[in-house]
Amino acid sequence: MPDQVRDGLAPAVRVEGLWKRFGEQIAVAGVDLTLPAGRFIGLVGPNGAGKTTTLSMVTGLLRPDQGRVEVVGHDVWRDPAAVKERIGVLPEGLRLFERLSGRELLAYTGRLRGLPGDEVDKRAAQLLDVLDLAGAQNKLVVDYSTGMRKKIGLAAALLHNPEVLFLDEPFEGVDPVSAQTIRGVLERYTSSGATVVFSSHVMELVESLCDWVAVMAGGRIRAQGTLAEVRGEAPSLQAAFLELVGAQGRDAGESLDWLGGAR
Repeated sequence: MPDQVRDGLAPAVRVEGLWKRFGEQIAVAGVDLTLPAGRFIGLVGPNGAGKTTTLSMVTGLLRPDQGRVEVVGHDVWRDPAAVKERIGVLPEGLRLFERLSGRELLAYTGRLRGLPGDEVDKRAAQLLDVLDLAGAQNKLVVDYSTGMRKKIGLAAALLHNPEVLFLDEPFEGVDPVSAQTIRGVLERYTSSGATVVFSSHVMELVESLCDWVAVMAGGRIRAQGTLAEVRGEAPSLQAAFLELVGAQGRDAGESLDWLGGAR
């Protein structure tokens, strides 16, 4: 029985027949995907698998050529305002208002979301403190490090307390201390019943964080289900992943026999 039916919850995301082409290249080829609510979900795949394109279409940032997307029961393209009220997004290559300070960015974002000023200020102060950005709150975002930018972007995505949070490679280029901070905030967020969907190609990270996984390769979903279901009899998610995407048995030893030899 599907998790969302067993748990008595509507799915957080339902994708049907999603396609996207860029010229002659097919980036997403008929994806069907049902993501259960209240879970920490990993969308995993090699570089170029179609993860970012899929998440962009699911969150309303990119219009699909074909297909349908529902987030918490609302059609992304027929009812975009209702969807955007209920989601938070931290896209890859996030562009921020860099000439604002971290505190000003959150104040602007919260008011743009329609939250009362006093509530925005309270939530911003708490997020800055928890994400270890309080000391840099008056510093311009343009001067933030990669880890700090990821954290202030996460704060902006969480400020309105969304039902579903979408994160595209949230740990890419982030130092271990910042990564641990982000991880703690996300685990606390999902423990309250909210849903996190994040993309990654680092299987060890996904295996340690997620309880539900979808594996993508070549623009298609190769497997989806709980971590245990996708892993199956394989010793690790990494091993199962390599088998699913057809990457087993590649040996560069013979073709690179010149590498590292005597000079």
